[in-house]
Amino acid sequence: MPEGHTIHRLAERHRKLFAGRPVAVASPQGRFATDAGAVDGRVMVDTSAHGKHLFHHYEGGGTVHVHLGLYGKFTDGDGAPPPPVGEVRMRLASGEHWLDLRGPTACELLDPAQVSALHDRLGVDPLGDAGDGSPAYIRIHGSSRPLMVLLMDQSIVAGAGLIYVTESLFRAGLAPTTPGTKLTRRKWQTIWTDLQVLMRAGVAEGRIDTVHSAHTPEAMARAPRVDRHGGEVYVYRRTGQPCLVCGTEVRTAVLNARNAYWCPRCQRAR
Repeated sequence: MPEGHTIHRLAERHRKLFAGRPVAVASPQGRFATDAGAVDGRVMVDTSAHGKHLFHHYEGGGTVHVHLGLYGKFTDGDGAPPPPVGEVRMRLASGEHWLDLRGPTACELLDPAQVSALHDRLGVDPLGDAGDGSPAYIRIHGSSRPLMVLLMDQSIVAGAGLIYVTESLFRAGLAPTTPGTKLTRRKWQTIWTDLQVLMRAGVAEGRIDTVHSAHTPEAMARAPRVDRHGGEVYVYRRTGQPCLVCGTEVRTAVLNARNAYWCPRCQRAR
């Protein structure tokens, strides 16, 4: 599932392509046909993102909400759209650009009250909240659940997925199994600031890169990492490989039905 930086990048891209102009909205597949008809021909006022949720805001108060889930994907191009191929849930066209959406978990038209209720269910977004993330810290510190589980709870921190959570815990020197009650305010600020910095870089660069300059391939005379997510990481999916900092073998285990990765030396459980 795409992490939050990807959704914010999509919001920026769609704003550039369509905001401020009338947009033809259709559903070649048919599953979004009624909602598409309600905004077809309206001006797209703006786009936004909150965590892993994308919003297209139209004049008149209608907002199309998209959650890509595991299989959702956007494609776009210039000029007139080509004949639809496959199950195209939503198609946008402005005359200058077109966009197709396939396979999302959610694609729906929401009214302002429904949009507000959705935002209320989501936690603070490192890419949208310039504060210190206190609402998230209060909930984390009040729970004995593992930090990895708490940080991936979208009602606590919206947008950070397995990669960002795994890597921010490594950079903070905290084991993924650390209970939330053990997280100090100082360590929380380290994690929160790190997520803001790393995810903003992800928006700018289009890849997840969490490694400090001293540990890059160029500095360490090693081959660059090859992974579909791009970028360099410390422990994510590096099971059995040496830690880039101390050389200890990276470990993995299942935690709350997700794979946890950590260095047992750099992230020694306390």
